[in-house]
Amino acid sequence: MSRLVLGCVLLAGLATSVGCFVPIYSSRPERRVQQLLYTSEDLRSLVDEWERFWFLDSPSHMTPIRTHGGVL
Repeated sequence: MSRLVLGCVLLAGLATSVGCFVPIYSSRPERRVQQLLYTSEDLRSLVDEWERFWFLDSPSHMTPIRTHGGVL
């Protein structure tokens, strides 16, 4: 039983420190900045893609505010 608990503690410790052993980004500053910019742009476009998938980017016809300029 104690080996199981010790194994789980060891596995949890290794799982939280994987980023230290395997770096996600390059060590060169120029390349790292480029990778960070690409990652942030991907995350920003993910929100737009999510709204487009669920049709949240289209105007609602249930509100009195119309997009064609009829009622404001």
